[in-house]
Amino acid sequence: MAQYLDIIVLLLVVIFIFSRLKSLLGSRPSESERKMAEEKAAKIFEMIMHEGEKKEAEAQNAVSTEAPSQPVDENMSETDKVLASIPGFNKQQFLENAKKAFELIVSSFSKGDTQTLEMLVSQKLIAKFQEVLNQRQADGITAETDLIGFDSAEITKAQINKNNIINITVKFISEQVNLLKNKKGEVIEGDEQYIQNITDVWTFERSLTSTSPNWMLVSTKK
Repeated sequence: MAQYLDIIVLLLVVIFIFSRLKSLLGSRPSESERKMAEEKAAKIFEMIMHEGEKKEAEAQNAVSTEAPSQPVDENMSETDKVLASIPGFNKQQFLENAKKAFELIVSSFSKGDTQTLEMLVSQKLIAKFQEVLNQRQADGITAETDLIGFDSAEITKAQINKNNIINITVKFISEQVNLLKNKKGEVIEGDEQYIQNITDVWTFERSLTSTSPNWMLVSTKK
């Protein structure tokens, strides 16, 4: 309760300001007096909202760092035990976000959009991607990828190292149409009518002590 005392005090001040504003309105205040009272009330109200949001965020952070997202069951697999020990971790939500990241990364790589890739992929991996993109550009080759959908996406491995770095490996099975075209726009690899069933194994990484909830792609395998 003590942590909210300053908010309560600010709230009482706002009530006073609004009360003062009401009395001014009843006595036909000047335009400058009315405007000044409104501005004071608005500023203090904004302070309260900001302080309230700050306290709420601190409270949520304290809860998430003090307790795991779910109890650890001895009958769990080693992977599930690791996942259960990650504060605030939601397996289903993670997989949904991983699929979105997969789609965005595949699309950005196909288009050669390195700006987007740099926000989602580690520096080591982006260097490898860049090598492929540079070679395609030198050869006058363009790529087209159409991600039809996912057959499945499952977490196959999870670990936390001594530096509190979390690595989660996800196996994606997706349906895609992949084409490579030459300078003339002719298809030199792939078939527009052929849907490939492709398996990718990607590893995402995040620091357990980081304030950012974002995960970075650090490894890809077929």
